[in-house]
Amino acid sequence: MSEVTGMEAAARIKELVEDIDFTMLTTVDAAGNLVGRPMSTRQMDDGGDIWFFTADDTKKVDEIEADHDVALSYVDAKGMRFVSVAGRARVIHDRAKMEELYTASLDIWFEDGLQTPGIALLRVTPVEAEFWEPAAGKIAMAAKMVTALVTHDTPDDTMTHGQLSC
Repeated sequence: MSEVTGMEAAARIKELVEDIDFTMLTTVDAAGNLVGRPMSTRQMDDGGDIWFFTADDTKKVDEIEADHDVALSYVDAKGMRFVSVAGRARVIHDRAKMEELYTASLDIWFEDGLQTPGIALLRVTPVEAEFWEPAAGKIAMAAKMVTALVTHDTPDDTMTHGQLSC
């Protein structure tokens, strides 16, 4: 497995997060259980913060206000690309940022657009982030895996792994 760190890892994580779009946001509920739900990423800004829209009156907001530690899991199964982010979440009410990030596709959840009562942003600031993707493309990776199955060897350099501590 080839390793990527530093600025190269940060740039690749940003590309993957914005390309994969949907993530599972995991919070901790009042009983200490891990709770996941899908979220659509609006942006990973140049500072590394990841932005989502939400509503103030949701369980996830209650859970985040009680415990800011969250996890994000991005999966592109067909492309065999994965990103894991551990971070700290905050609910933000910044009208200018909302106007920057809002698109008509969000109208399905926010009937009155930016005028929807209780609309808010969720900002996740990564503490640690990792990614995995095929080192030489998914076709080459699949060929190496098939060869490994036949020869009973471990495929070499099938994945690139990047890690970033923020």
